[in-house]
Amino acid sequence: MKNFHYKITPITLPIILFAGTIAGGTLLLHSRSSLAVASISWLDALFTATSAVCVTGLVTLDTGTTFSLFGQSTILFLIQLGGIGIMTYTALIYYLIRQRVALNDRFVIGQGLQHDRSRPFGKLLVKIVLWTVIIEIIGALLLNAAAPRDFTFFTALFHSVSAFCNAGFSLYQDSLSHWHGDWGVNLVVMLLIVAGGLGFAVVVELNGCLAVFVKRCRSGFIKGSGTLEKSRLRLSWYSKIILFTTFFLIVGGGVGISFFEYCVAPPGTGWSLTLLTGFFQSVTCRTAGFNTIDLNIMTNVSLYLMIILMFIGGGSGSCAGGLKVGTFRVLIAFLVAQLKGRSQAVIGRFAVERKILHEALVLLFFSVVIIFSAAFLLNITEGGLVPHPQSRDLELKILFETVSAFATVGLSLGLTAKLSAIGKIIIILLMFTGRLGPIIIIAAVQSYRQKELFRWPEERLLIG
Repeated sequence: MKNFHYKITPITLPIILFAGTIAGGTLLLHSRSSLAVASISWLDALFTATSAVCVTGLVTLDTGTTFSLFGQSTILFLIQLGGIGIMTYTALIYYLIRQRVALNDRFVIGQGLQHDRSRPFGKLLVKIVLWTVIIEIIGALLLNAAAPRDFTFFTALFHSVSAFCNAGFSLYQDSLSHWHGDWGVNLVVMLLIVAGGLGFAVVVELNGCLAVFVKRCRSGFIKGSGTLEKSRLRLSWYSKIILFTTFFLIVGGGVGISFFEYCVAPPGTGWSLTLLTGFFQSVTCRTAGFNTIDLNIMTNVSLYLMIILMFIGGGSGSCAGGLKVGTFRVLIAFLVAQLKGRSQAVIGRFAVERKILHEALVLLFFSVVIIFSAAFLLNITEGGLVPHPQSRDLELKILFETVSAFATVGLSLGLTAKLSAIGKIIIILLMFTGRLGPIIIIAAVQSYRQKELFRWPEERLLIG
């Protein structure tokens, strides 16, 4: 077991586990028992398996008509494995093999799962799996109750798991467009997406606060009866930041999309339907991938706003991808500090550690480089080598597709089904990198970092 530990590190184990799961999923999805049609190519099977494990939702084939019940169940299982999370996946394997996680390994694994490393790590893993199952079952029951004719228990469970895991896979060819104005279905799916995108640590903490509140209600002391009880009801600094920033992004994005779409809406379109549509697209941009309207009829301004929301993504240690809400908030705090002349990036009552600030800047740099490199290659492979007037809106579609793949969102302007073989491979690599990239990049940089015992002479360089 010691030899295994030195060969398989916390940096390489997630890559091996996810790659192995994708390979196994590809074999299953290519088998005859998984198909409702004659056959599919190995590349399409690999694309679907990667999209499911990386909880992206981009598809080259219609899930509902291409795959049999067994194939759809396989996709559901792959989504669940991917949605549980990279670091949860890694930590569970380590516990099974070694019955414990070494201190050094715990810091690498824990940075993707828990902000407070003083809490019992094993109990957190159990709560993550338990609450994932509970929320998904409740979501399935609510979807079935909201539209019993359309959502059988299996289809309701499929969409509940897909929504909570922020995967965006749907058994319907037009995603959820059929329920465009259905408040019940929309609200259930939106709540599942938000719950899955907050981060498991935040969800577990919210559950703890709810449990204390329920206990007080039963005892008849709603106002509290002790310092210890009051402290348990308070959310941590980290959870408050994630919840407030998430609320700001959802409301800001929802109001913005609703306004821009209402400006070009046909006469007689009501505000309530426009707001529902706008807020749903704002929520699903948090890397969920469902849509209730055809994205191709939306304004370019709304699409660019959605690209920004997709790039930011959800919370750390969640089912969501993207740059992450915490990273975005740290970068905003850094920008404010520079404008105010502060030496520290302050959020609320605390300043962000300088180490975290540097990691956020590294993540931003690598993410931008990866996205624009992939977009450049897709322009070459997907017909961008033509005069600009002939390409029309191809650049926007490619940028939208690239950000959607890297942030594991799954929204598309129709380019996915038309991708060339090389284009599909680029998107596959982009989805895999986007799901693993941020944590792996930080861990890799930290593993090769050496502290210098001297300082270099400084010189002024003109910028700007």
